Amino acid sequence: MTTVRVRFAPSPTGYLHVGGARTALFNWLYARHSDGKFLLRVEDTDKARSTDEHTQVILDGLTWLGLDWDEALVFQGAQITRHQEMADRLLREGKAYLDEGAIRLRVPPGEIAWEDAVHGRISFQGEDIKDFVILRSDRSPLYNFAVVVDDIDMRITHVLRGDDHISNTPKQIAVYRALGAPLPVFGHVPMINGPDGKKLSKRHGATAVGDYQHLGVLPAAMRNFLALLGWSPGGDREILTRDEMIQLFTLEGILKKASVFDTTKLEWMNGQYLSTTPPEELYDLVAGPLAQLGADGDRAHILRAIAAVKTRSRTTLDVARQVAVRLDAKFVELDEKAQQEIAKDPAGYKASLVASVAALQGAEWTTEALEKTLRALAETRGVAAGKIFQPIRIALTGGTVSEPVNELLYVVGKAAALKRLEIAAAAVRV
Repeated sequence: MTTVRVRFAPSPTGYLHVGGARTALFNWLYARHSDGKFLLRVEDTDKARSTDEHTQVILDGLTWLGLDWDEALVFQGAQITRHQEMADRLLREGKAYLDEGAIRLRVPPGEIAWEDAVHGRISFQGEDIKDFVILRSDRSPLYNFAVVVDDIDMRITHVLRGDDHISNTPKQIAVYRALGAPLPVFGHVPMINGPDGKKLSKRHGATAVGDYQHLGVLPAAMRNFLALLGWSPGGDREILTRDEMIQLFTLEGILKKASVFDTTKLEWMNGQYLSTTPPEELYDLVAGPLAQLGADGDRAHILRAIAAVKTRSRTTLDVARQVAVRLDAKFVELDEKAQQEIAKDPAGYKASLVASVAALQGAEWTTEALEKTLRALAETRGVAAGKIFQPIRIALTGGTVSEPVNELLYVVGKAAALKRLEIAAAAVRV
């Protein structure tokens, strides 16, 4: 059997768009599922717009996503002599002709069809496709010719790409036929739309993979999310490991209709990954944003705080903001719900904090002992435990939702927590 060889061929004229990343991922998954090869070709023939910076950003984005390629990186611009040789060959064979210094391919009449791996049979008529230029008068190749020559030379067996390329495919098939080369399997993946049903663009928000990296999305979550944009593994499962995606991925599972890029869904999925990622693995991702915020703490304290907040976070930036609150009181700001809660009964809020400080002064600072102390205080005061817990939560975080209050107190630390509670109580006017 022929070894599966697929490629991702970005143009380094911009950043790695999520649509391009999804195409790369599908190719990578198919190669890994089939024990094949995933190749990378940089289509840098647009010298005016191609930059080394964009090339590096694309490579960094693929590396961040965990998409490794199997052979040496190919630059299309370095193959121009080969493109010229093939065009000249077709000219000699009468399959192409000169037109004002350019070389045009003769497109024979008749059907040009293929069995698309996603859409099924797609057919065009040669009569509807005009003879097209394959080599300009300055001897530079055009896309639909260069890509075929490169794919033949790289022995590509499957061309998986966005369905905006469907109109290019009959021209490329005409080139394959003219060169006497076997056709690869073509599979055209539907576009990614924004929530409004229109093609995903900057008006919908971030569209570059690097943007999501900087917004605090984990690469494993992004990979999982992109995989499910236009592919179904079967069943209702949404959280899939790398190995599970490789095992389950098939071309038959690629959907025919456009998918919707739902940022809320991505954040939910990222939260699922954050909750199961060990604090030690998140430390470096959180340390940078913490430093930018101006938060300072020792590694052990930061790790305790990460462990406490990660299950209630959607991004690593969320984690960093919540960790900062637990490291330093200067990051505590009362949100609207917290202000409303205090306003309902400011005297009760103040009294609860004062009583909590008195009870906690002599408490052993472990999560178990702290919970016992606070529940005993609630019983002594004849109130529900929540009446003791919530004022502490608000005073320490500025919000009404957090990890269990005994864990929160433990993470903040005894001296810092008692000081914050005292200041919060003193700040209430009754």
